[in-house]
Amino acid sequence: MRGDLIFLLFSFPTRRNRHIPLWHQKASKRADGVVLWDYHVICIQKRREGDTPHLVWDLDSSLPFPSPLTSYVSETIRPSFELFSEYRRFFRIVHAPIFLQCFASDRRHMKDSAGNWTAEPPAYGPIIAEDGAVHNLNEYNEICAADVMTNAGSDSINAVFTQKLGVLANEGYTNHMKCYFNLFWKERKNI
Repeated sequence: MRGDLIFLLFSFPTRRNRHIPLWHQKASKRADGVVLWDYHVICIQKRREGDTPHLVWDLDSSLPFPSPLTSYVSETIRPSFELFSEYRRFFRIVHAPIFLQCFASDRRHMKDSAGNWTAEPPAYGPIIAEDGAVHNLNEYNEICAADVMTNAGSDSINAVFTQKLGVLANEGYTNHMKCYFNLFWKERKNI
């Protein structure tokens, strides 16, 4: 089943503003459920049975678990919602087996300069990569305009399935996310 999963890491565009808005989040104290995350990871599962929708697994979402991809995009990402440019979102798309092998976070991003927690950490332990790395979140969050994919061609699709950092997509891809994920899995068979 891991071969049918892709992780999507929501990221931020600038060092000036290190937060991205997502709606329907359990951590929210607001009626609309919006939270400004420093980053956020979800899993998208390709369904094998016919036209069943791709599913989004978001442990922090208050939407049904899992949620169909199209519903999740419209309710949580809200691509039609006009955001200030400093809240523009980017998405790092990485094949699940690679992400699970390579990603590491010791949660240092959740501490202030004195080493105190700025938010309650998750109950589970820090995430350590297979190579022993204890923190590489900064690599996944680095945004460079030259790295943003310009089309979902074979090079981008290959990078999703072979590269530690996958590909970087801008917010323009959210309205067509289902199509791109269908293309990723279809073209993956040809690579």
